[in-house]
Amino acid sequence: MNKSRFSDSQILGILKKAEGGVPIADLCREHGISNATFYNWPLKYGGMDASLMARMNELE
Repeated sequence: MNKSRFSDSQILGILKKAEGGVPIADLCREHGISNATFYNWPLKYGGMDASLMARMNELE
């Protein structure tokens, strides 16, 4: 599996900004990610905090 350019805390920060009402197109442009990548993150990481993300990565 490819290593992500973003750390777990960065991904959570971006997802929280989107929940706060920042337009997704602006977030994607600002962080240099595609819309598809952004929309896959909540499917994979939605509802998690940093400790759960670290645990999931250890198990993978």
